[in-house]
Amino acid sequence: MRAVVKLGSSIVAEDSGELRAEVIGRVCDEVAALHGAGHDVVVVTSGAIARGMRLLDLPVRPRAMEELQAASAMGQGRLYRVYDELLRDRGVASAQVLLTFFDMSARSHYLNARRTLGKLLEWRVVPVINENDTTTTDEISFGDNDFLAAQVAVLLAADVLVLLTDTEGLHSADPRLDPAAVLVAEVTDYEALGALDIGHSSSAIGSGGMRSKVVAAEMATAAGIRAVICSGLKAGAVGRAVAGEPEGTLFPPQAVRHSSFKLWLKYAKPSHGTVCVDAGAARALRDGGTSLLPVGVVDVRGSFEAGDAVDIAEGARPVAKGICNYSAAELRRVQGMQSAAVRDLLPRASEEAVHRDYLVLT
Repeated sequence: MRAVVKLGSSIVAEDSGELRAEVIGRVCDEVAALHGAGHDVVVVTSGAIARGMRLLDLPVRPRAMEELQAASAMGQGRLYRVYDELLRDRGVASAQVLLTFFDMSARSHYLNARRTLGKLLEWRVVPVINENDTTTTDEISFGDNDFLAAQVAVLLAADVLVLLTDTEGLHSADPRLDPAAVLVAEVTDYEALGALDIGHSSSAIGSGGMRSKVVAAEMATAAGIRAVICSGLKAGAVGRAVAGEPEGTLFPPQAVRHSSFKLWLKYAKPSHGTVCVDAGAARALRDGGTSLLPVGVVDVRGSFEAGDAVDIAEGARPVAKGICNYSAAELRRVQGMQSAAVRDLLPRASEEAVHRDYLVLT
């Protein structure tokens, strides 16, 4: 069994930034128990900024990027030291791993991260992963560690992703605002989630919220990974979630699975522009599983190079995302043209603007 366990800021620290030492210790107890039973366990943790806030005596979470980075720089090492000492006391070796969005969006870096984490697990070391907030920017940030945890689960082909929060799981509405909210025990119909009031609210020190956890769970299940959103404040929750016992909200693996490459393309590789297509091309992409040819392109927006990811849309309606074989300037020159005319104008150009093997429907 391979499990990825993610602790949100609200689990790691109080709103004041003070660490929840008892909670982290209890989670480390469960991680050590799983490790001792022979399972591979990866910990993804938030809380570096919260820890830095406390050490710097900041009353609220900073907004300016340089302040967030400085708080993270102050807190990251001290946060990992807590995990390292707690796990070592339980006979478990750990290693700090800091990842950036670029590590996931650049394919070579993504594969290198997989090899490194795989080797640590082979050596029976528990990786403790966080985003490298000290060097990230708004444009290249995961936004929250729920997405990071889902990416890690996918790249390691985990069996289960456990997202720990400060509520019992996904509710019909925010239980902190609506006392009539009820726990959703299992999610199998993602379209039905639209009927739920899934807010973006987070704690005073966090950046995520329930919606980001649902998106992370959906991403993991698309790769065939079971996901559970449950309370990190509840004793035994991690063990029960990993064992498949009722706990929090279960997201079973989806029947239709996507390759890790397609999930990486859909969720991790940033788009650098939009290619607008006509109705016939959109229908062929959706229903026919075809490649996108220049003849179906009606407009090109943004600036991108060959090899960049682009969004593909029919008007305002998203259709797909893919790796473009043309730069924006080249595609503007050949948009709407038949393949023979494209070859005459750009003899060395690919016949496909986006090949079906490098395209995922959105």
